[in-house]
Amino acid sequence: MSSLDSLVACFESAFQEEIKKIALTVPQKLYEPVAYSLMIGGKRLRPALMLHAAAIFSGSLDKVMPAAMAIEIFHNFTLLHDDIMDQADMRRGLPTVHRKYNPNVAILSGDAMSILAFKYFARLKSDKLQELFTIFSTTAIEVCEGQQLDMDFETREFVTVSEYLEMIRLKTAVLIAGSLRIGALLANADQADSDLLYEYGVNVGLAFQLQDDWLDVYGDPDIFGKKQGGDICANKKTYLLLKAAEACDSSTLLELNHWLGKSDFDPVQKIAVVTAIYEKTGVSEATRLLMQNYHDKALRALDRMAIPTASKQTLIAFAGEAMVRVK
Repeated sequence: MSSLDSLVACFESAFQEEIKKIALTVPQKLYEPVAYSLMIGGKRLRPALMLHAAAIFSGSLDKVMPAAMAIEIFHNFTLLHDDIMDQADMRRGLPTVHRKYNPNVAILSGDAMSILAFKYFARLKSDKLQELFTIFSTTAIEVCEGQQLDMDFETREFVTVSEYLEMIRLKTAVLIAGSLRIGALLANADQADSDLLYEYGVNVGLAFQLQDDWLDVYGDPDIFGKKQGGDICANKKTYLLLKAAEACDSSTLLELNHWLGKSDFDPVQKIAVVTAIYEKTGVSEATRLLMQNYHDKALRALDRMAIPTASKQTLIAFAGEAMVRVK
């Protein structure tokens, strides 16, 4: 069991006890869907990374646990509302909250989750509580900003690669980075080290989102559990699509836009044609190179930190997961 795996297990044990309490809170019609959403599970990587950041600086895990729970509750709140916006039927193999209950219940329970996250955060005992609240609230609003940009991009005809990268930084990367920074500061790390962990987290988060983009096209569905070509069929503006549009010659761009404009199409044919355009324009390799760039930036941030080698190895391995899965 890796260091992060053991921290996931530690967090999960404590978190399940809290979920049981939430499920029994009155009115139950508000809190039962909250507990259901949290019990669906997930990798619990953000709280584990927060606990690991605290452990690097010999911090007490019990002291950090309320913030770890807060970050996981907030993350699941965003997923609950994402599912409503996307009209998704399933989450981790189970019905989404708005399908199991109804959309109004899901909206209100999601609202409650966002507030619960701050209630758990307020349990922290720290002389840095005001600074930590600022970090947490800034991270939370940035995630919402990223979600809005993602929604805006759905109806915008033209989105630049740089705009897309900023969107995924906000929507995905800052929550990983913020988790690390909060864990470090709760363990009394200095500002320089907490900043470097934040830099590491942002770059790892960007690499992982690019990995998701790449896996949608090139990943094995049997291994990764994701239907191949879903983003292509939905015309989702991923890095691959935007990069291909930039790199296309005029005739290829016409063909790409033709398929993006079709409302009635054979999914297999559309996936094949768009994937062929990706191959023609070299975006698979471009995506992997950009991921490698973010991966390397993350490791350079670690290099500048005077922390135990074992702690670095855990974070190096975590960053490496993005690269291993796209080879």
